[in-house]
Amino acid sequence: MLKPLKNHIVLKKQKPAEKTESGLFRPDSAKTEAEYVVESVGAEVKQVKKGDKVVFKEYSGTNVKINDEEYVVVKEEDVLATF
Repeated sequence: MLKPLKNHIVLKKQKPAEKTESGLFRPDSAKTEAEYVVESVGAEVKQVKKGDKVVFKEYSGTNVKINDEEYVVVKEEDVLATF
């Protein structure tokens, strides 16, 4: 696992759910963008914690692929919102 330094955050890309909560399969046209979940945070990060889902600036961050898992490393200031 990546260990971010200072004010950096490692986000893990999650694919959209194939089924709804009630068990219905979603067609490809109804699937949304991938979601990003906080995998780990640096020591200086104050407002985001592991497990948060986040929205971040479109062209910020560095894409990293390790063992077929996709991650993005961003600065805390590039995170716009959590949900």
